[in-house]
Amino acid sequence: MEIRVLRYFLMAAREENITKAAELLHITQPTLSRQLMQLEEELGTKLFQRGNHNIYLTEDGMFLKKRAQDIIALANRTQKELSSKEDELLTGEIAIGSGETRSVHELAKIIRDFQNKYPMVQFDFYTANADDIKERLDRGLADIGLLAEPVDISRYNFIRLNRKEQWGVLVRSDSEIAAKDRVTPEDLLQIPLLMVKRSLVEKELEGWFGDCYDRISVVGRYNLLNNAAILVENGVGAALCFQNGSMYGNLTFVPLYPAVETGTVLVWKKNQVLSRPAQLFLEKAKKYFKGVSES
Repeated sequence: MEIRVLRYFLMAAREENITKAAELLHITQPTLSRQLMQLEEELGTKLFQRGNHNIYLTEDGMFLKKRAQDIIALANRTQKELSSKEDELLTGEIAIGSGETRSVHELAKIIRDFQNKYPMVQFDFYTANADDIKERLDRGLADIGLLAEPVDISRYNFIRLNRKEQWGVLVRSDSEIAAKDRVTPEDLLQIPLLMVKRSLVEKELEGWFGDCYDRISVVGRYNLLNNAAILVENGVGAALCFQNGSMYGNLTFVPLYPAVETGTVLVWKKNQVLSRPAQLFLEKAKKYFKGVSES
């Protein structure tokens, strides 16, 4: 498979129309059709269902679309990293995956100082939960990850941050829970709950609930708090989460009691050759967090 042909495939998949895709690619419609058919022959599978005026991805086509997007992203990153070596000024891109934690404030300070020194370096910032970020690290789509514990980091080098994230429940401000200074497991027995979609986190919260765990009502699971907050605001339930400093309209965060705290770690994959910008960024991060811990 050629990178060029994968770009053709992605354009056709996006436009769902051969003629329009060919125009955007500045090639003829027969050329694009021939390239797509040759790709199907090379892979031994049908990638498109063809109608009278439009084309649609098959199941195999949708699988290839995801893989092709990853391949193109890696190709673009590699090209930037190689071309930056010939520049006098440091250029390139640093891909960072981060969870929704208050530790992002510390990371933002490092990014700001780094950009002041290396203004030609760009940052590709991706927000997701720890499991998704680890997948991007393993596939080479991210250089660095900011992960909330509990998380398995055995395959990564890491810097443990000093800041602790406090767990609690996000509720509507007009609820009875919002008037409390803290909530116990018993307080949440009659409330529909939205749980974080991570097995390690759910296991830890199960320990906090103790004997009450079998009696709670979990109505859904989420991976990003912004969407869960909308569900809370619309009365779907209360979201178990850690305090991330964001403002969510008419919602209130109430901490758990006994208190549950989560650490955060900055990680990068072991035995992986990082770009020069990523190496320098990690050096700066190590110095920053060492200085914070010693102050």
